[in-house]
Amino acid sequence: MAAYCDTNFLLRLYSDLPEAEVVFRLLGQRPARSDQRIPLTWLHQLELPNALQLMVLLARSGAGLRMTPDNASVGLARFDDDLSNGQFFVLTPIATHDLVQATRALSLRHTARHGFRAYDIAHVASALLLECDAFWSFDAKASRLAKLEGLKTL
Repeated sequence: MAAYCDTNFLLRLYSDLPEAEVVFRLLGQRPARSDQRIPLTWLHQLELPNALQLMVLLARSGAGLRMTPDNASVGLARFDDDLSNGQFFVLTPIATHDLVQATRALSLRHTARHGFRAYDIAHVASALLLECDAFWSFDAKASRLAKLEGLKTL
């Protein structure tokens, strides 16, 4: 099974959000073969650092789980290490033109009816372009879109 993880899913690995044990269990069940690594794209590299910093802001305002600037830095360093060592993830390029076209098609097919966000659409489009058959997310709307497109979800 080729799985794609959105940033919402990955954030559990690099912070103390609930469901972290689910993420560790799913990653731990994957074979250590290079063809079973989970693809990560430029979108993950763009979103994850920002998501960690947003958690810092929310924690300061009392609206989120505790995330200090130091914890965010440690989480980002672990993400960078995981990308470098290639045990679970592989940095996978996607042609911008292809992603734009696939995202546009999904948007035209689903957004007026269901109200999906651009990043959720971009992640599902990425999973489809990379020919993944599973989409792992804790975001209900992203998972719904993935399911509408025939991907297996959590």
